[in-house]
Amino acid sequence: MRRLRSSTVVLGGMGVLAATITACGSEPDRRCVDPLTREELPRYECESGGGDDDDDGASHRGSYYYGGSLRDNRVSGGSFDKKAVDTGGFGCSGSGGG
Repeated sequence: MRRLRSSTVVLGGMGVLAATITACGSEPDRRCVDPLTREELPRYECESGGGDDDDDGASHRGSYYYGGSLRDNRVSGGSFDKKAVDTGGFGCSGSGGG
């Protein structure tokens, strides 16, 4: 059998550790979406209030949509509630999936 060099083992171990840390602490994907049509909008449509008029009179019609996927410019499989989206990964505590 071939022996791995110590640098290969160390770099591989650090990669696994980095992936574990980022998977547990990562935020779900966030998109600006029209709540009625579920179409993706430019990010500025969600900034500063999301649906309310700003001091300058600008109206924002979007809300942030977390997780899910985008197909034909429409989102599905996620939620407008950030807490409802599971961001767990390898080595994370919480509810497990099958």
